[in-house]
Amino acid sequence: MGIALTVQHYLDDHDIAYDVTTHKKTSSSASTADACRVSGDCLAKGVVVKREKGYLLVIVPASRQVELEELGRWLKQPVELATEDEIGTLFPDCDKGAVPPVGAAYGLRAVVDEILDGQDDIYFEGGDHRTLVHVTGAQFQRLMEKVPHERFSA
Repeated sequence: MGIALTVQHYLDDHDIAYDVTTHKKTSSSASTADACRVSGDCLAKGVVVKREKGYLLVIVPASRQVELEELGRWLKQPVELATEDEIGTLFPDCDKGAVPPVGAAYGLRAVVDEILDGQDDIYFEGGDHRTLVHVTGAQFQRLMEKVPHERFSA
């Protein structure tokens, strides 16, 4: 499949320089980081949660997990993980479970874990389990400039 068209168009429309590499199929972001020999701290993964006002894309490093209670405290409302079916509806041009951390491309509000701030390079799944998108840390920060940054992972 390669990079999802929605992601590709969004990156191109926002003049984000990126390159794409392929890798063997993996089943998790942490496995992708291992397969591609990149630090899990600089591989951004998207996690979809449900809240009172709909869905929210939470962007965290592959080396960490979202702390739902901490996120709920920060949002001042309970949150829970979205189901695979719900995620499939939100990301129709992506493989099941391959959520690109570019919420605005899909009309989703997002928050990004501040641990990703200051990384020289950022990698993320492009919409399948075989494609990795690479951007510089500066390009990623441009993508995330209107997205709140907080710490809510462990």
